[in-house]
Amino acid sequence: MRIDILTLLPKLLEGPFADSIMHRAQKAGLAEIHIHNIRDYSTANNKQADDYQFGGGAGMVMTIQPIADCIEKLKSERQYDEIIYLTPDGETLNQGLCNQWSMKENLLLLCGHYKGVDQRIRDKYITREVSIGDYVLSGGELAAAVIVDSVVRLIPGVLNDETSALSDSFQDHLLAPPVYTRPAEYDGMKIPDILLSGHFAKIEEWRFQESYQKTAQRRPDLLEKFNRKSDEQ
Repeated sequence: MRIDILTLLPKLLEGPFADSIMHRAQKAGLAEIHIHNIRDYSTANNKQADDYQFGGGAGMVMTIQPIADCIEKLKSERQYDEIIYLTPDGETLNQGLCNQWSMKENLLLLCGHYKGVDQRIRDKYITREVSIGDYVLSGGELAAAVIVDSVVRLIPGVLNDETSALSDSFQDHLLAPPVYTRPAEYDGMKIPDILLSGHFAKIEEWRFQESYQKTAQRRPDLLEKFNRKSDEQ
């Protein structure tokens, strides 16, 4: 998979992909992550990539020319499955979207900044607008890092245990159950006896019940989706 990220602040994205799983995925050739400085494509003498908005109002707007030229250059080199704009007014990121994108070949992410990008960029190029939550960040760079991490880790071969991603929270509309490791007792706190029983069918049933109860308490909206899916099956 190849992911191209367009940003005004490329240094913000150097750290998230330089360590751990993202670094290993790139080193193994399972993912390519390319960061493009939008200002490099500006034809203005001072490499300006923002301007005042028509009609007045506070805040600058990212201009068309450098973004369009960058996207056009990248599109001339490959076909993109999705061109995603990171914006607070986009649809909320969820596990289903991450699962879909993990099976794609080429993704392009555009990081918003200031008051956002000129609407004509959104109208002409963007295939999906996504938010990582109902709050506002200084720019789309952190959101882009979240999307890349959540997608790349799903690519076969990226995680050491490929079944690990399949048991994450949200994969089946249930939150993950509690997990424990050694020692079996610490400061008077013992792990549930079932986990020491060696009876894997009963352990899986316990995990399911714990997941179901946690989801009912914390995310009843997810439980409704789980119940609908179960009824359909």
